[in-house]
Amino acid sequence: MKARGRIIAFFLLVIVLLGMIGTTSLPIAKDIKLGLDLQGGFEVLYEVSSLEDGPEIDNEILSDTTDALMNRINVLGVSEPVIQIEGEDRIRVQLAGVEDQSQARELLSTEANLTFRDADDNVLLDGSDLVEGGASGTFDENGRPIVSLELKDPGLFAEITGEIAQRPDNVLVIWLDFEEGVDSYEEERMEPDPKFVSAPTVRERINSPSVQITGTFTVEETQNFAGILNAGALPVELEEIYSTSVGAQFGEEALDKTSFAAAIGIGLVLLFMLVFYRFPGVIAFITLSVYVYLILLIFVWIGGVLTLPGIAAIMLGVGMAVDANIITYERIREEMRTGKSVKDSFRIGARSSFSAIIDANVTTLLAAAVLFYFGTSSVKGFATLLIISILSSFITAVWGSRLLLGLWVHSGFLDSRFGWFGLKSDKIHKPSEEKEITDLTTPFDRYDFAGNRNKFFAASLALIAAGAIVLGIFQLNLGIDFSGGTRVEVTSDSALTQAEVEEFLEQAGYPSDDVVISGDQSDIGVARYTEDFSQDQIDELAQAAMDEYGQRPNVSTVSNQVSVELAQNALYALGIAALGIIIYVAFRFEWRMGVASIAALIHDTFFIIAVFSLLRLEVDITFIAAVLTIVGYSINDTIVTFDRIRENMKRMKKIETVEQLENVVNVSLRQTLVRSVNTVMTVVLVVLSLLIFGAPSITNFSIALLIGLIAGTYSSIFIAAQLWLVLKKKELNKKGPIDIEKKEQESKWGSDEPVV
Repeated sequence: MKARGRIIAFFLLVIVLLGMIGTTSLPIAKDIKLGLDLQGGFEVLYEVSSLEDGPEIDNEILSDTTDALMNRINVLGVSEPVIQIEGEDRIRVQLAGVEDQSQARELLSTEANLTFRDADDNVLLDGSDLVEGGASGTFDENGRPIVSLELKDPGLFAEITGEIAQRPDNVLVIWLDFEEGVDSYEEERMEPDPKFVSAPTVRERINSPSVQITGTFTVEETQNFAGILNAGALPVELEEIYSTSVGAQFGEEALDKTSFAAAIGIGLVLLFMLVFYRFPGVIAFITLSVYVYLILLIFVWIGGVLTLPGIAAIMLGVGMAVDANIITYERIREEMRTGKSVKDSFRIGARSSFSAIIDANVTTLLAAAVLFYFGTSSVKGFATLLIISILSSFITAVWGSRLLLGLWVHSGFLDSRFGWFGLKSDKIHKPSEEKEITDLTTPFDRYDFAGNRNKFFAASLALIAAGAIVLGIFQLNLGIDFSGGTRVEVTSDSALTQAEVEEFLEQAGYPSDDVVISGDQSDIGVARYTEDFSQDQIDELAQAAMDEYGQRPNVSTVSNQVSVELAQNALYALGIAALGIIIYVAFRFEWRMGVASIAALIHDTFFIIAVFSLLRLEVDITFIAAVLTIVGYSINDTIVTFDRIRENMKRMKKIETVEQLENVVNVSLRQTLVRSVNTVMTVVLVVLSLLIFGAPSITNFSIALLIGLIAGTYSSIFIAAQLWLVLKKKELNKKGPIDIEKKEQESKWGSDEPVV
């Protein structure tokens, strides 16, 4: 009766979980904020500087500026804008879903210093003479759109207009953001599109509490103009030092493609788990469903913005969550093979695997935290989701999976049903044989990993030398994130050729010698420029692309100053992540394992860089995100191997010969190789799905992940453990036999073998 109750509890719990997911997923999905790359829009990083004779930049000035910018954004009606103060003199603005990006950027950047001047550019009135919030868009008696302003002192205006009416050049020139020494009425009056707002002729004294500004305005322009004036002049000067814009259609296509890739990738992972692990695979299916739901729920709670890299982070998180299941299930199956009961195997396997899961995920968490600290924009969003993914996996893949599987195990239903765990009966020993895990056969018993370590080292050194030659010849194809400049990406409904795009750019007045055609249908043309474009240049080129292709191009521009900072931050991030990992691994295991882990990570990172150099793939900020992800993730296999090495050494109690050390490495690698391959396989399935079906903008990101996963698997098996063996061999030769029991008793902070 008690056993049946556990099974009923399992089904009730699953029904509740799936029912909650089914009924609340749609509202949660609707509440998710989409980033620029998924719905179009733009992002601008402004450097803030003081106006002439203005106050110095401080937190109060920056806060006032963000308030003024927010008031202007409210005029546009943009939902959920993002305005952030960065550092001591920068403000980042993100506006997703903006239809008219040119108008929005102009609305943000104008200082809104309104002045009334005579024909000689002398100031007669300024914004301080107007009633605060008194501007409004309205219509004159002929139905033309005008802007009406309320005056604080109508008598002063009557006096000024009376004086102007007596002059030969009887115009009242209305300027917005007049630049002293640059702007001039005499010069601008001859231009077809003058910079001043209006220059009405004054023929008589005007006694009125308001001023009406007429011109060739549209209704929308009058409303925006009034909105700018009501928001007030900016107390500072803003200079664009970084910007990126994404067309709405491009964002929609990217969302569709990457969502489809996510569905395919997650589906393949679940299918793999069902085929390979049978009933525990069913448990993994349930916990992964809860896992994805939980990630999205938390992301909505914290008000996160979902981007393309963010979707990739969710998919990678699925692979990592599966890793925890695989580590646990493999350990349970090992215990079953020694002849233990299902209940004992579950208890011992769950307990023994927990240490490896903790260590593997903490290293990835370290890399994600560093990425969050040094990242910007979408990269920070990627890191946020990666952190949420790692933490959520403990709730679902560790605790949840054990809870659900434990209900079945303790019900007794699975007793002696080893086939439900994907095990064949001929692989299971009888309890009377009293087998240890180290006695179990593996498919890799004929491989002498330790004995062939010099061959592996030689192969890696040869590949590193070849990579160094490639880097020396081709160098890195640095994107604008690290080199500065402008990147323009035009999209067409039909296939493009390089000659066509070059001709279009030349006709638009922006010729480029660096044009590349990409996309699934060769429908994307990418041009790069060494100079960073101004707002006017971006608007002009965007309009030309709209006229030619019917779609707004994606344009990113990075100043040299920002590119240098991004490069420095990338190096800091990699260095700090590596240092954090080596300290953690050294503390949890021993310093030799920490050194071997970092050497393996440098090995993996180098190969990613070398392949990108050889294939001439662009290295940008998302490339660094991919490398840091690999830094955190590829060490998982190394940690699992080191965890098993430590466990097997404890069984030996004392190591006296090099042959014993080599045997420990060989046995540990053979025991963990299946789980290493399976854990990497799940993530490779996800990355391949991203690479094949995902949006073109994250193709390089996916390639970097794929190369890193392959290199990481190789280094975990053939490099890291072998390096540790070399270092440990030196200790053995120098100090003599290694007493494991004594080391455990003396373990403390800074010792070689801390107690776990």
